[in-house]
Amino acid sequence: MTHCPAYRQLFLAATLILIATAVARADTVPEPATGFAKKEQVVARRHMVAAANPLAAAAGLEMLRAGGTAIDAAIATQMVLNLVEPQSSGIGGGAFIVYWTKRGQEIVTYDGRETAPAAAKPDRFLEADGKPRSFFDAAIGGRSVGVPGVLRALELAHKAHGKLPWARLFQPAIDLAENGFAISPRLHALIGHDAYLERFEPARSYFYTADGRPKDVGTVLINKPLAATLRAIADNGPAAFYSGRIAADIVAAVTQAPVNAGDITLADLAAYEAKHRPPVCGPYRIYIVCGMGPPSSGGLTLLEILRVLENFDMAKTKPLSVEGVHLYAEAARLAYADRNLYMADSDFIGVPVRGLLDSGYLKSRASLIDPDKTMDVAPAGTPPMKASWDYVIGETPEFPSTSHLSIVDDDGDALAMTTTIEDAFGSRQMVDGFLLNNQLTDFSFAPEENGKPVANRVEPGKRPRSSMTPTLVFDREQHLVMVIGSVLGSSIINHVGKTIVAALDWGLDIQAAIDLPNFGSRGGPTEIEAGPDTERLKVGLAALGHKVAIVEAASGLHGIMVTKNGWLVGGADPRREGVALGD
Repeated sequence: MTHCPAYRQLFLAATLILIATAVARADTVPEPATGFAKKEQVVARRHMVAAANPLAAAAGLEMLRAGGTAIDAAIATQMVLNLVEPQSSGIGGGAFIVYWTKRGQEIVTYDGRETAPAAAKPDRFLEADGKPRSFFDAAIGGRSVGVPGVLRALELAHKAHGKLPWARLFQPAIDLAENGFAISPRLHALIGHDAYLERFEPARSYFYTADGRPKDVGTVLINKPLAATLRAIADNGPAAFYSGRIAADIVAAVTQAPVNAGDITLADLAAYEAKHRPPVCGPYRIYIVCGMGPPSSGGLTLLEILRVLENFDMAKTKPLSVEGVHLYAEAARLAYADRNLYMADSDFIGVPVRGLLDSGYLKSRASLIDPDKTMDVAPAGTPPMKASWDYVIGETPEFPSTSHLSIVDDDGDALAMTTTIEDAFGSRQMVDGFLLNNQLTDFSFAPEENGKPVANRVEPGKRPRSSMTPTLVFDREQHLVMVIGSVLGSSIINHVGKTIVAALDWGLDIQAAIDLPNFGSRGGPTEIEAGPDTERLKVGLAALGHKVAIVEAASGLHGIMVTKNGWLVGGADPRREGVALGD
């Protein structure tokens, strides 16, 4: 079993001076982002689940109440999310899981990222003239579908940490699929917004009326095919998905897609393996932050941001101050520059993980930040590496539709899981009641630039780079402090980073930290979510030279904080339909 090799050393290296997190005064807490209903934090003693839909969170809570573990609850939650939030995640996609066992004092991470089929070639998303295709020309149909991985990852984690029987975890989703659930306002809006879903059966008949209108809010959707699929997996394990009838249906849907026919085979499905990966862990002030390593760029980029910010006293800046947002955006600019050049599937590319987290390197990166002026464009750095780096930056479009769940169980074990089918409704190909991903469009469309290869190019069996950032935070005594993660494509990293800074540096409670308007930079303009402070921030940042973009940052942050006396405090993103539930 893989665990963080330097985990205990990092705790020992953390500062021995315990500085209590400052509690923000009520008059310094900014208003939430504009247009969202306020949510209250939830307090529990025994266990908690925070997820993107009330029905899914309730399924997870049911398993926790039955004595199940965090992974038991996660499986039940994911299966219901597949049904009630089909645009975001499901068994046709992939996931990353960061898991903490309190008794064993161990962090284990599980990689259920999709893989490119054996027939995939680097020019997969190029036009005949050699130019990259537009995103939706590539994403819709069968060619963008990667071999799904979420079920294998859940199986691997359940074998190690599960208590309840595998089949029991599927029953809430099976019952809802057979008896129906009401279309939520968010699902209705996304169906209406999508320009491609209605072109493909059986998705058209499932989501739209006979005359082509999105089914109304409150319409009861029944999904008998998904109920049958889930029952087969419940009874026979993931083998029922990766071989036999369901696998044959996946292959047929991909290879016979009406546009962009793909090339997944039965052999590709049968060969898929979820993997243990070494987590990436590092100190942030008096804390230790742990996340997912490559092929996710989330953990590494987040740690780069935070460890650069260690060189500045963020606690002295107020929440959503010009100074605080400036410093964060500059740190993010530097980290994203490194991400774009160095991060890809480490089974194919020698990602310089240690070099990117080297203390001397990060201090040199922090020295590039001027508190009084933006650097505008940040170059990638040159971290300590064993060999020369022969790769170049490639353009990788990431369109947002993902889900995150945070769970703490009765034993104090915790799970942060981010799960996705990539763009909303994925490839729009629906098979046996579930949607297939379009995850291969997370690869760089251009395999090389000026004769040099791009690290995140398409290759057979390779996993596309991800921005998913499931994260656990601990104090110096190895006590769990926070479980957090988010959604929204490459913005995920900034959403998680903002929330950690808001909670640990600015002293906001978990709900207020989630509510706080999102901000950051991904290497381009400084992005600010619309809110009451937007104009003030825009003027102040522009005075420092920032090019400011006002964005709709519809994050899906779901988090849990653990108090010093063991109480669980949960928050759910007001920008979505999620909830935190606990006992």
